Amino acid sequence: MSYSPFKIVFYIIATLVVLFGVTYLSISKSLPNGKTQEGFFMGDVDIKFPTHKSFLENQGQDRAKIKSLDSIVTNVENLVKDLDKNSSTSKPSIPDFKKIDTSKVQRINYPDNRSAFISQLRENLTNSRARIIHYGDSQLEGDRISGYLRNRLQSMYGGSGPGFVPIVQVYEQISAKVTPSENWTRHAYFDPTQEKFSHKKYGVYSSLSRFTEAYDFVDELLLDSLTTRKASITIGIPSKSYALLRNFTSIGLHYGNALAPTTIKVYNDGALIASEHLIADGAYHNFNIQLSNTPSNLKIELESKISPDFYGLTLDGNSGISLDNVAMRGSSGTIFAGTNSVNFQNMLQQLQPKLLIFQYGGNSVPYLKDSLAVNEYAGYLKNHINWVKRKSPNASVIFIGPSDMTTNDNGQMKTYPLLPYLNETLKDICTTIGIAFWSMFDAMGGENAMQHWVDQGLAANDYTHFSPSGTKIISELFFLALYLDLNDHQ
Repeated sequence: MSYSPFKIVFYIIATLVVLFGVTYLSISKSLPNGKTQEGFFMGDVDIKFPTHKSFLENQGQDRAKIKSLDSIVTNVENLVKDLDKNSSTSKPSIPDFKKIDTSKVQRINYPDNRSAFISQLRENLTNSRARIIHYGDSQLEGDRISGYLRNRLQSMYGGSGPGFVPIVQVYEQISAKVTPSENWTRHAYFDPTQEKFSHKKYGVYSSLSRFTEAYDFVDELLLDSLTTRKASITIGIPSKSYALLRNFTSIGLHYGNALAPTTIKVYNDGALIASEHLIADGAYHNFNIQLSNTPSNLKIELESKISPDFYGLTLDGNSGISLDNVAMRGSSGTIFAGTNSVNFQNMLQQLQPKLLIFQYGGNSVPYLKDSLAVNEYAGYLKNHINWVKRKSPNASVIFIGPSDMTTNDNGQMKTYPLLPYLNETLKDICTTIGIAFWSMFDAMGGENAMQHWVDQGLAANDYTHFSPSGTKIISELFFLALYLDLNDHQ
């Protein structure tokens, strides 16, 4: 059989016409998770196929609302670039509102006592020492968002240093240069792949590091059978971080659950500056090292038969703002109340945070099936935030909602159906418990904004995380919202 070009074209057209005709037989049904699926459904068998309506409609998403933000995003992007040029040598300047349309800045939502809340927050941040703890999920890893916000606030209220740094780091930490010896291990309460210690003493930062095996029961017989182990931590000056973050003179080594004699020696540029025994009473303690200048090569050496639990380091200035980045990969923020209450509170009383920032919700979004699941999750989250609040009643609290996240829905990248409802539910929950709420979702542009951020190179191709440039822009948008309120810009 011979095939002429005419016959081939005819067959192709005929096939397309038939397939188009089949679209009139296809149906669309809603799934429990809010998505839709089109095709043919026969018992347990689903055959995906578009309906004529979805096939003919304009597949391009309406980005009018999202693109309306382009002017402020562009201006903020230019501001960020200007700040970056000077970040290694000088303090960043305050925002130039002649170049920014503040009416497009997504503002912070406050509870009914708005004026009192802002007044207390302003007082807390202008305290001679003001620690901020920024809890969140993987959006914070590598000091993202926290590092930018820390630099901006330290430029306003004074302060220096990167704050909290874990001894064992599982992701690149550009804001600090901390190098542990190879025998350290990391144990995170929020890591579902790790077996939890029965004592549940993971401290305020919900993780700890050790240099020996852990034991549930320690007696003289056990101690006699063990050999002394050595470990070290070296602290240097990071080369890639903001200038303010590279200056710190107050170093805290936070530890607890010390059940055996442990010696500590501290060397600065090779010279011994401290030699002591850690307190072996099982409780939380902070071994503080005060220096006159930022150390270029500080080494901490430890010796013990059984390692205490080390909750991490704090690298701070002697006054002003300190901001701790506590990134919990995979966490939805519902782990706090599961830890040891006394241990958590004792450490919190030592740190005395003036502001707590919680940033969660993104990890729960893909698994929410209906509004009942949203309300259940929000209720759990409220309980855990209240648990932390009761232990630090004088701290101001701000919750940052999840970013826009998109999923493939019938061939299009669309916002997860329940994300807008989750965002509103979290805002309502925050209002009821008397804390502030900032909608990152709306700051990005709302529903289906993530595609636009990906197209502009401001978000990664996973349609979940920001790119480095996008991180700075979303951080500056939050800082602008905070700055406007702290400086009475209505």
